[in-house]
Amino acid sequence: MRTPRTPRLWFEILLIAVSYWTYSLIRNAVPEQKAKALRNADWIWQAEHALGIAVEHTVNHAVNSVTWLIVSMNYYYATLHFIVTIGVLIWLYHWHPGRYAAARMALFATTGVALLGYYFYPLAPPRLMTGGGFVDTVVQHDTWGSMASGNLASMSNQYAAMPSMHIGWSLWCGITIAMLAKPLWARLLGLLYPTVTLFVIVSTANHFWLDAVGGILCLAFGFTVALGWYGMLPHRLTRYVAAPGVNLAKAG
Repeated sequence: MRTPRTPRLWFEILLIAVSYWTYSLIRNAVPEQKAKALRNADWIWQAEHALGIAVEHTVNHAVNSVTWLIVSMNYYYATLHFIVTIGVLIWLYHWHPGRYAAARMALFATTGVALLGYYFYPLAPPRLMTGGGFVDTVVQHDTWGSMASGNLASMSNQYAAMPSMHIGWSLWCGITIAMLAKPLWARLLGLLYPTVTLFVIVSTANHFWLDAVGGILCLAFGFTVALGWYGMLPHRLTRYVAAPGVNLAKAG
């Protein structure tokens, strides 16, 4: 098992910045392949009908009819994805330094493997389906809500919906908080966060249900990588990094 080390602030800030820049660069460099992405979207939509879970259209129109709610979701989609994830990383760095590196590795591996999905399975989000009848809530309500909608569409690959990293990241945050936070209310909020995120990505027509499944599978891969490297899952590591010659209880 690799021994966790005390994280260094300057290195972590640089690593996160460079990693996200690289991820965004690669994701947006993947050919958009519009025709294939639309065909894949039709296939996903038909598959969901066959499974009896194709309720995205109904949810999208129902929530869109409540202006204050859908506008709030647009901003939720655009901001909390980053704010909460960075907040959890900061919390881990300060309060759980012994678990930080393993948790960060799980997050990075999750994000890295998602790039394979974007490259090999281009997928249009529901709001861009031809004749799908979905509402692009950012465009309709003229809000800032997605790098892939409205005036910002040219800055992001619009056909990289599978897997959903909104789900991958939010579930990483939720599991981390639920496993490590002490107050019951904090653990409950941790579990609630990915649930609300799932409702948001469907309501705003940015993802299908099955995109969320893709995000969950990527997260499972990420935790598997961390487990293989450190010999145990992040929450099982010691809370603090022991000084040389000092043993800490496994549970921290």
